[in-house]
Amino acid sequence: MNFKDKEAIYLQIAAYVSEHITLGKWLPEEKIPSVRDLAVELQVNPNTVMRTYEYLQNQEILFNKRGMGIFVAPDAIVKIKAIRKERFLQQELPDFFRSLYLLDISLDEVQKRYEAFKTENYPN
Repeated sequence: MNFKDKEAIYLQIAAYVSEHITLGKWLPEEKIPSVRDLAVELQVNPNTVMRTYEYLQNQEILFNKRGMGIFVAPDAIVKIKAIRKERFLQQELPDFFRSLYLLDISLDEVQKRYEAFKTENYPN
């Protein structure tokens, strides 16, 4: 995983975990990798993964079964989408609109490229 300088690593890992859940790689009520296993996979300190898991537990996306591990919450996808949608609408969309305006890109062009993107990356 390539980490960006602008955001805390534990939040980037939270986005990684959330994406796995949203894409159905980790299913509701399924056990996810242990702190140690994910730390090895991502080549980060286990304390960073622990912080990520605690953060996602506070958002009720993950839950801990004592002695068994960390699991995906039954309604995790709904919660992830709500959190990410609000963040996108508040933080990223204004910058996106500014770029569209400054570069004189039409919404029709954006729509065509969005449809092509979905087809190429998420064929269902």
